[in-house]
Amino acid sequence: MKKIRLMIALLGTGFLVLQFLGPDKPASVPAPNLSGIPEEVNAIIRNSCFDCHSSQTTLQWYDKLSPANLLVYDHIQKGRKALDFSKWDSLAPAAQSGILFYSLNKILENEMPLPSYTTVHPTKKISDGDIQVLKNFLVARTLSRPAANKARPQLTGSAGSQDATSRLPVRPAPNGIEYLPDYRNWKVISITDRFDNGTMRIIYGNEVAVKAIRECKTNPWPDGSIFAKAAWKQQTNADGSITAGDFVQVEFMIKDAQKYASTAGWGWARWRGTGLKPYGEKAVFTTECVSCHSPRKDNDYVFTTPFTFKN
Repeated sequence: MKKIRLMIALLGTGFLVLQFLGPDKPASVPAPNLSGIPEEVNAIIRNSCFDCHSSQTTLQWYDKLSPANLLVYDHIQKGRKALDFSKWDSLAPAAQSGILFYSLNKILENEMPLPSYTTVHPTKKISDGDIQVLKNFLVARTLSRPAANKARPQLTGSAGSQDATSRLPVRPAPNGIEYLPDYRNWKVISITDRFDNGTMRIIYGNEVAVKAIRECKTNPWPDGSIFAKAAWKQQTNADGSITAGDFVQVEFMIKDAQKYASTAGWGWARWRGTGLKPYGEKAVFTTECVSCHSPRKDNDYVFTTPFTFKN
């Protein structure tokens, strides 16, 4: 018994000493609500995101105890670096929308909030009802709507209904990037959908990009990597199934760290509709692209998570 008591005493003393040697607590400064966002959406973001993704952090007493605070404070510091909602008003509207869409995708993928965080802080969990609120808000925030109950067009080839017009001369983008019709023969590296604007997408990668995926060298992507993202309207059929409707656009990201240094190392271009009309009036349209992709700066500005290819 004496040995057990001595061990308990030593452990208790060690625990108390640790409390004086722990890391500095992150500063907490009140952060305002996100402007232009409904109260119910703000409430969800404040409750489940602000502790690690804003200047305002509410710590429970057990968060401050060493050695647990080593992990807690590290999460906060890294979370603020990755995304800080306190800087909301300094962001362009496109960047704000990109952040919200990116954040919701992380929630839908069960990556955020961290499971380890919600286990200890159960009130921070995001419910199915919260997710639906966020989805409804993003749908309402987006001007375009999915086409419904329209006759399904005949799709020819991997690029769909733009094939017929893509044989015609296509004007380059305002920044001089030429249209690349051969993308339809590239390898499909991902398939995504956007519930907020009712589109379904196929992302193609050229040989350089596919090689980088196989070799797990995608952050940063090597020069010469090119992505082509083709999008169609989602069409809801009578049986409730979703298929590709009208062709919307194709976007390109071309990696050349030096040539496109002023636009985050990527060349951006977009052609709209079956007529493949270049998007943007002037070359500065690329600032929209960079702004929208800025939430993925730490992933070389790329949203797409590619399929895994075997050698």
